[in-house]
Amino acid sequence: MEPGKVILLHGASSSGKSSIARAVQERIDAPFWHISIDHLREARVLPVDRLRRGDFKWADMREAFFDGFDHSLAAYVTSGNNLIVEHIFETKAWLERIVRVLSGHDVFFVGIHCPLEELERRERARGNRAIGDARRDFLTIHQHCIYDAELVSLLPPEENAEKLLSLWRARKRPSAFDKLGAT
Repeated sequence: MEPGKVILLHGASSSGKSSIARAVQERIDAPFWHISIDHLREARVLPVDRLRRGDFKWADMREAFFDGFDHSLAAYVTSGNNLIVEHIFETKAWLERIVRVLSGHDVFFVGIHCPLEELERRERARGNRAIGDARRDFLTIHQHCIYDAELVSLLPPEENAEKLLSLWRARKRPSAFDKLGAT
């Protein structure tokens, strides 16, 4: 079985990753799964109510959760599934882990950028995000990254999807992920 391909969207909380991912999924010429941490949370894979009540501490579960999520992506791709993945690599170590986990796979790494003022406006409007996450992400997450493509999420998601797909179809090796893995 031929491994799948990955379009990996990396951007701050509230940067527009989900809207872009849905627009790409609607336009791409092969079946792609759309996967994110938010999907797992919304599906209540985590014991959300018990976390809220304090029965469990998120800090105790967090690292294993993200490590497992990253490794599950490799399992999906190895099994021949194409993925559009939303992620936020909060630290250089998290980025290094995903590069190791997906090493050897066809990964198209996309940076999603958005001005801080707009991120904070979106964060407040959503009402389901901790205020301050978008600012923290904005200031830190792109520091250790090189990308195959970079998008500004002030453009309509459909326009960003078309731009992303044009660049994805013209992608060449070594990819940004290949280069990150070589360092």
